[in-house]
Amino acid sequence: MERRIVECVPNFSEGRDKKVIKQITDEIEAVEGVRLLDVDPGEATNRTVVTFVGSPEAVAEAAFRAVAKAGEVIDMRQHHGAHPRIGATDVLPIVPVSGITLEECAEIARRLAERIARELDIPCYCYEAAALKPGRNNLAVCRKGEYEAIAERLTDPAEAPDFGARPMDERIARTGCTVVGARDFLIAVNFNLNTTSTRRANAVAFDVREKGRPEREGNPITGKIKTDAEGRKIMRPGTLKATKAIGWYIEEYGIAQVSMNITNIGITPLHKAFDEVCRCAALRGLRVTGTEIVGLVPERTLLDAGRHYLRLQNRSTGIPKEDIMKIAIKSLGLDDLRPFNPQEKVIEYLLDAEREGGKRLTELTVKGFADETARESPAPGGGSVSAYMGALGASLATMVANLSAHKAGWDDRWEEFSNYADKGIALQAELLHLVDEDTEAFNAIMNALSMPKGNDEEKRLRAEALERATLGAAQVPLKTMRRACEVFEICKAMAAEGNPNSVSDAGVGALAARSAVLGAGLNVKINAAGLADKACAAELIAEADRLAAQAVAAEAEVLKIVNEKIK
Repeated sequence: MERRIVECVPNFSEGRDKKVIKQITDEIEAVEGVRLLDVDPGEATNRTVVTFVGSPEAVAEAAFRAVAKAGEVIDMRQHHGAHPRIGATDVLPIVPVSGITLEECAEIARRLAERIARELDIPCYCYEAAALKPGRNNLAVCRKGEYEAIAERLTDPAEAPDFGARPMDERIARTGCTVVGARDFLIAVNFNLNTTSTRRANAVAFDVREKGRPEREGNPITGKIKTDAEGRKIMRPGTLKATKAIGWYIEEYGIAQVSMNITNIGITPLHKAFDEVCRCAALRGLRVTGTEIVGLVPERTLLDAGRHYLRLQNRSTGIPKEDIMKIAIKSLGLDDLRPFNPQEKVIEYLLDAEREGGKRLTELTVKGFADETARESPAPGGGSVSAYMGALGASLATMVANLSAHKAGWDDRWEEFSNYADKGIALQAELLHLVDEDTEAFNAIMNALSMPKGNDEEKRLRAEALERATLGAAQVPLKTMRRACEVFEICKAMAAEGNPNSVSDAGVGALAARSAVLGAGLNVKINAAGLADKACAAELIAEADRLAAQAVAAEAEVLKIVNEKIK
């Protein structure tokens, strides 16, 4: 189950006073569920770029608090710097990382802008994906004239902010305005070349970058640049949309690189940029030897790359994430200059490292999980074990699919089996998530039972909390039943069509899935029995009975195929 994670990259109009900067970043770090990734102050620009990530709700709250603090500690009347700016918090983009769309981030940005204007009296413009008026997708349009032009723009209907517009006052004079928006994730990446020539690297950069290179008369390098009727350069676009690039020489490495910013990974993913730079470099007698990612990337960037190269090899993509990641690292040459550790470069993994509390059950060894189950504590119990059995069933079905995809002589069917493996690995991930979710649901009941009940109000609150927790404890194993039932489709297909040498594994997968369904069903019933809402309980039990019957029938169907194949 993919977590919802967003990134926020606010720019504050202070780059020299470290105490002021720390007051702002302290506000960000004080919000639970947020991780501060980078603080980059600039002396000349008098500007600090801050990067933090977390859940959408936590990031929005941290951003609001940071804007509030910046409005207190930065006085725009005293600000001078080399970078364009319009306010104490100049620009505030919300960026999708995982489990969330750009459109959803745009809505978060608009709500945040409205709240900043309403609660902090700081006027806000909305830009890029969050833009509410034509033309304001461009940051420069929102920041036109910078801080010095605010007073005039505030009362002009065409130029006024989207939220908080009013005549210039003392508050606005101090804070300026803020530009809040949503944009896609930006990747900064360098492609290493087997040359020391900056000119050759630049040539490749101009081949691929969206802007391209100027058209010239005669000699394509030294000829006069062509212009249109208005005197503007005529450009020949490069091959990659949403990219900016330049060539340079890196003394430290002794090589030239194509340095690129990919401004929209939905349009140009990293692997597409790598392949195209390789192609254009080869046309100029060069070779790309590797890739250097600057900063952090979302997990999906590397997983998409790994799957891309697996498909080129006619290999199944339904394999564990760790294996896909290894393919991406080697295919892109991410370990060319130094070892590449995904735990240090992938945003989601950094957030996992920050997670509070003990290990998840799914992070235990097989023996550790068995031992934890055997202890006298009531959790993990039958619900978690049922989810784990379902995950094992999905794993076995996926294994048969992958063995079939790679079977000698079956090369023309690799994609058919890869599709089944993709489904299986997705079910495995969901069921593994339910292993821990079931234990968390049980813990919620225990927490409700520990609530005080000294008076009528406390008793009422405790009863309501217990009802919610009990409902959750019944709903989680019901989810396990639904997902485990989906495993049978893959088991049946693999028993009938998969590698015949592994047909028994497909059968064991079906046995595990049936046990998962029936075991989770018992947990649905025991928790539903504790609900005060008997109508709801009856609905839950009825669905559990239906799924259990479905599982028994599906298991029998798979085992019939398996036994016939074995004979």
